Amino acid sequence: MKKTLILSCALALAGLSNVAMAADGGQGFVRAELGRSEVDVFGENDNDTAYSIRGGYFFNANIGVEGFYSSLYDQNVGTFDTTLTAFGAGVVGKKNFGADGNGFFIGGRAGLANYKGEIGSEDETSTHVYAGVGAGYDFSDAFGLSLNYDFNRPEFDDVDVDADSLTLAGEFRF
Repeated sequence: MKKTLILSCALALAGLSNVAMAADGGQGFVRAELGRSEVDVFGENDNDTAYSIRGGYFFNANIGVEGFYSSLYDQNVGTFDTTLTAFGAGVVGKKNFGADGNGFFIGGRAGLANYKGEIGSEDETSTHVYAGVGAGYDFSDAFGLSLNYDFNRPEFDDVDVDADSLTLAGEFRF
């Protein structure tokens, strides 16, 4: 059921982006993010390097869609390799405060993510919502930098995981 929901959302977003590309005023983007994650399981916290590769399409200056891959955790815990990754798709919103559409901005994003958690040879998947907020500066129509905070809450066999990340991002628009 969850895989069907993800596939349906992905197909709907792909269809919307094709319609948007035919219209004037849209802009594609690719964003690379690097920062720090804090993972909390059963009250135990650990930090790791987090990164994401995101891409999508802005229908106009304020609303768009995105797809992404994120690595939230990759450490050896005891004798086990432990990882937490996510693939997802969602909507993004952005409000620029510069007169020409550049300058300072705030933004947000939300959607569905398929999380994969691995401990040793055991792995599980979980589909849940994700959300994030950010602020930054667009230097031109084609490039901007931002600081982003994302909220990830996968659940594996009734084990709640909090995996929040704070990242610096560079976004290229075309």
